[in-house]
Amino acid sequence: MAGHAPSSTPFIGTGPAMQDLYRLISAAAASNASVFITGASGTGKDVCARAIHDFSPRAARPFMALNCASLPAGLLESALFGHVKGAFTGAGAGHDGAVTRAEGGTLFLDELCDMPLDIQAKMLRFLQNLTYTKVGGTREYRANIRVICATNKNPAEEMLHGRLREDLYYRLHVIPIAMPALAGRAGDILDLADYYLHLYAAEEGKNFVRFSSAAEAFLLQHNWPGNVRELQNMIRHAVVLHTGPQVELPMLTALLAAASAPSCPAGTGENAALCGPLPPLWQIEKNAIETALALSDGNVLQAAAMLQIAPSTIYRKMQGWEERR
Repeated sequence: MAGHAPSSTPFIGTGPAMQDLYRLISAAAASNASVFITGASGTGKDVCARAIHDFSPRAARPFMALNCASLPAGLLESALFGHVKGAFTGAGAGHDGAVTRAEGGTLFLDELCDMPLDIQAKMLRFLQNLTYTKVGGTREYRANIRVICATNKNPAEEMLHGRLREDLYYRLHVIPIAMPALAGRAGDILDLADYYLHLYAAEEGKNFVRFSSAAEAFLLQHNWPGNVRELQNMIRHAVVLHTGPQVELPMLTALLAAASAPSCPAGTGENAALCGPLPPLWQIEKNAIETALALSDGNVLQAAAMLQIAPSTIYRKMQGWEERR
């Protein structure tokens, strides 16, 4: 039986690292201060942000998440603060941004270190007095939101190289939370694997119920560079491609090359981010197109103008996603 976190958080695990995380989530949820979450890709930074919101006094209000790495600067500013009609090419109607939509609740800025510097400056001004104007507009609005941000990069290095404003970092870095890597949670690995095995078996209509002893040994010995996300993907692939009731070692190791990310040699410096697991290109395109559609209230022509692509490209991509699903 998988070991779930106390107080019904969405996490699984009872080891020391997770107990520390639960205490931090509880303390952060009771506060209105900004939270800065760090950790490698796949450690559950977005799950942590959502848990803080769900256990906070703002739980009944919206939780708005925005990935700062998925949009160019022009669209990111609109996605944050909204825009008025005619603010830019394709803006046939006004649009509320994430700040407006999160009113009374929580704004989660994922991959903060990928936010362009000019948008960082505007975000800093917003945080100083919680007032903002929409792109192309003059009216000033006041917001009542709580901000949580996350990054899989080293903020100190990003500031050193001029990619993250120091004043913005200290404005947001009030409650720091470092997500533990899966490799440091050996006592939780089998609980997590068991949980996802039963979850995906139910979704796929399979009869898997356990792992072989060899498969369990592999799960415990693997270094998990992709963290919990890698574990999820590996087990999902095993369930989809095989039949049970027992997951055997070859079902896991056959997909290891695709599931594992290469390790970074010493001294990679600025290129260290290239050594981790990257999202597939179709997912990056999907994020950008879905955000443009949201900004244009579903108008494909306007969304295409924002992204500088043909409307037929959006329709073709959408059809491809449906077939993939």
